Amino acid sequence: MTAITRRRALAIFGAAAGVAAIPVLAGRAARTAQLHEWQGIALGAPARISLAHPDGTEAQRLFALCAAEIERLEGEFSLHRDDSALSILNRDGVLDNPSADMVRLLSETARFAALTDGAFDVTVQPLWRLYAGHFSQFPGDQAGPAQADIDAARALVDYRQMTIAADRIGFATPGMAVTLNGIAQGYVTDRIADILRANGIVNVLVDLGETMGVGEHPDARPWAIGLTDPFNPATYDTVIELSDRAVATSGGYGTRFSADGRHHHLFDPRLGASANAHASASVLAPNATTADALSTALFVAPTEMAERVVAAMPEVEVYLTATDGSKRHIVG
Repeated sequence: MTAITRRRALAIFGAAAGVAAIPVLAGRAARTAQLHEWQGIALGAPARISLAHPDGTEAQRLFALCAAEIERLEGEFSLHRDDSALSILNRDGVLDNPSADMVRLLSETARFAALTDGAFDVTVQPLWRLYAGHFSQFPGDQAGPAQADIDAARALVDYRQMTIAADRIGFATPGMAVTLNGIAQGYVTDRIADILRANGIVNVLVDLGETMGVGEHPDARPWAIGLTDPFNPATYDTVIELSDRAVATSGGYGTRFSADGRHHHLFDPRLGASANAHASASVLAPNATTADALSTALFVAPTEMAERVVAAMPEVEVYLTATDGSKRHIVG
């Protein structure tokens, strides 16, 4: 979890605009649905929506609805905007009359934190600030911040010290701060998928940093998604299929602080240091919020945690790549 854009960890195969067409019945007449595409930015990450629709004008209307919703949620969850609700919470230590989206998402963060014994903890933002500041000042350093500084930042990390209520969100200790970059992209992805479903779209791929496939590709096959090879991020070492499921990937290669990659943006909140138990963690789940949060948590946690999560949530699949290159596919 970090205040900087994560490098894209997924590739989409065969989703270019207009590459396929399928017959769609409208009343008594059959029309052809083309695959239309929108590209933009969501929470600092490249974003793309590919949907099948026979009417290009209607597709553009739907894209405008999606872009407006992304913009609205940026105003809630962005760390890059000084006037976002999240930035106000981090600056003031309290957020009065929070939106329903903020309360809902922070409540989800507490649930995932409890599920993973604190491996997922959105209050790690003080660690991000410490490491980003240290390596900005000492870019060639390999050792990282002093242990005393790590201990001081880690003392501010504890999701249980955040109060979440419908009328007020607040921190118990001055200096605490939250990043939602380990879950918000998934939440926004789900909201966009919900809007498109409500407008009758049954074949769409929403890729806002995390990816949700609704229905199938227009040529009547699942959406094909490539998972990045963490040792060579320009390539993809596994291809999975999505149909009414979401996938998210976390890996330390996304934002490296030190040249050797040992210090990066995914922190173990219990240690105050970058997690290096895995090279990458990918999660398939029924929704993108779950996939996003669990990919973050299971990158940080030991393999046994992934096994426990899948046992408790059999609808979830986990792909783990260890630092020695070995792979585990954990299914219920």
